[in-house]
Amino acid sequence: MHLDEIPDLDLDRLRDRGFDWIWLLGVWQTCAAAAAASRKMADEQHYRQSLPDFSDEDITGSRFAVCSYDVHVDFGGPEALRKLRERLRARGICLMLDFVPNHTAVDHEWVHGHPDFYVSGNASDLARKPSDYFEAQTNSGRKILAHGRDPYFPGWIDTAQLNYGNPAVQSMMKKGLQRVAALCDGVRCDMAMLLLPDVFQKTWGIEIQPFWSDAIAGARQVNPKFVLMAEVYWNRERQLQELGFDYTYDKNLYDDLIQGQADAARDHLTGDIVYQHKSARFLENHDEKRVAAVLPRAMHEAAAIVSYFVPGLRFFHDGQLEGYRIKPNIHLRRQAIEPVDADIAQFYSRLLDCLKGDFAQGGWSLLETLPAWDGNPTQHNFLCFAWAGEGCPRHLIAVNFAPCQSQCYVKLPFETLDGKAVALRDEMGAETYMRDGTELNSRGLYLDLPPWRYNVFEIQTK
Repeated sequence: MHLDEIPDLDLDRLRDRGFDWIWLLGVWQTCAAAAAASRKMADEQHYRQSLPDFSDEDITGSRFAVCSYDVHVDFGGPEALRKLRERLRARGICLMLDFVPNHTAVDHEWVHGHPDFYVSGNASDLARKPSDYFEAQTNSGRKILAHGRDPYFPGWIDTAQLNYGNPAVQSMMKKGLQRVAALCDGVRCDMAMLLLPDVFQKTWGIEIQPFWSDAIAGARQVNPKFVLMAEVYWNRERQLQELGFDYTYDKNLYDDLIQGQADAARDHLTGDIVYQHKSARFLENHDEKRVAAVLPRAMHEAAAIVSYFVPGLRFFHDGQLEGYRIKPNIHLRRQAIEPVDADIAQFYSRLLDCLKGDFAQGGWSLLETLPAWDGNPTQHNFLCFAWAGEGCPRHLIAVNFAPCQSQCYVKLPFETLDGKAVALRDEMGAETYMRDGTELNSRGLYLDLPPWRYNVFEIQTK
């Protein structure tokens, strides 16, 4: 299907569910070598785990082995993307695409015409680490070049590692980002931390000049409102935010929630508010397993309430809202057809209805929880936070992020409750509770929740 053939009904559904952005993973032109490398990487049984009716024709190669930043001919080329972007814009939806700065495809035209753009090796490197190096025929003869990689894993054999120690490479990649900035509203930058000078030095032993600040500034000369999201790990998030990224992956919160670590998640959420607002929260992406396959449904729901009711960019993966369990493979052109999990779909429908309203107006705060009685430590199982502000709706979110019944008092930040009847209406449920405002202000709200249960209260006074 060409990009401009996506039905209006699908775009309307995204708009009606409250999405501000759509990220199209892998629209760029790839070449034949990517598919060939994918065949070497894994056998048929591996691919059948993602696509039970797999055939060899399904292998298209990784979308991160980019030959050029031109829209793939299979997707209709640049005109199809332009038309899709116009249709999204008419619905108030922004378009995000990919930028893969660390490497190119092994058959990129630069491999043949500009082998000096790549990290090189020698015969000894190739013999010692055949997964990290390859021999290429270039216009200047046979060369041994490095595959793209990070410092902790073997090379990606469908890629060639760019040498950011070469000023010409930095110049060309900055121009590439500017070209992408003219085609969309934002990009997700693959493995963005690999271009930090100390990381590059650790990986390749090559000193490089900083890249991101100038590259981002150049992109915003083309598109002043251009938004950049960094895929980033190893606690480099704040560094990349300071270099100009609008959002950075929050893998730390993801790991805490998947592992059921309420204390670690709470500690993470004590970071400064600017950092929190620039964090991209997720429970799935193309690299992680499907959350519905990893977590029991009750824990899945609790993790989603934490992820998506804190500040930041709320990032959902295609199929997550339907409760799909089979992780798609980025080397294949199709994904498995699965039944919708009706319970999970209904949960996310309620969650999105909450988020697309006036929910996240005002300021956000992480709340203190106190023991419900002496000797009861289960207040540590709670993650509680509030949204409130002058003239804004007030909300209290409470999650018992634990496999046991838990109790606590939570101190509320709302100062105007004294002498009033307070209604707590659960927007993720059907209950409304009445409480005395003076007691709430003096002692706090008493909570007693079953394992993995939660409340999303709108606070109203009468």
